[in-house]
Amino acid sequence: MAQTAHPPTSPGKQMLSEQVYTHLRDAIMRGDHRPGDALKPQDIAKEQGVSLAVVREALVRVVGEGLADRLPNRGFAVPSFSDRRWQEVAEARRSIEPVVLRMSIERGDVDWEARVRAAHHRLARTPAFVPEEGEYYSSAWSEAHRVFHRTLLEGCGNLVLLETFDRLWTASELARRFSAHRDPDRDHVGEHRRLEEAALARDADTAAEVLVRHLTQTAAALTGCAPQTTEA
Repeated sequence: MAQTAHPPTSPGKQMLSEQVYTHLRDAIMRGDHRPGDALKPQDIAKEQGVSLAVVREALVRVVGEGLADRLPNRGFAVPSFSDRRWQEVAEARRSIEPVVLRMSIERGDVDWEARVRAAHHRLARTPAFVPEEGEYYSSAWSEAHRVFHRTLLEGCGNLVLLETFDRLWTASELARRFSAHRDPDRDHVGEHRRLEEAALARDADTAAEVLVRHLTQTAAALTGCAPQTTEA
């Protein structure tokens, strides 16, 4: 039986969809939309001057990244601030990232070491908070933070695992930013320094332990619970 061919998406529509997707993603990450807020396609289409089809395509991408939910019969919304939701994301990261970090330490070459050191230097020298961005982590620090954690894992050489990290990171990014409200005095500098030192020393056991503690502290800050681990 012959299959009906679907017309390809026009370049113009693809460009508009990309623009709306970027707008939505940045707005959610900035906190312009609070947890649980509805994302109404009609309002977004009017605001951005595009069609509903373009907006829905962009919203599907945002949902795919974990930055929005598609609710039955209720459209789209920013994920509600649920302790269980973020704990599940944190559990997934604690299960996967230490394993990938061990692979990275085993397989990473000198170039990987140089990238890890450079990424850590950038992170350590980037202010976590700046007046113009209020109480949220600064955009520059958030990006430096992402690059540091991803660079640590890139030595594994497995693109599928790195894509999994990318998705989990994006899904947890909103929660991590909200932790600024609960634990503003957290020693991020010390945590990241210990992580870099263990990785470059090729001490996989210590690096994995430090990473698990680091992720646990983020999850604990979000639920208002003290982590059940002790400093090494």
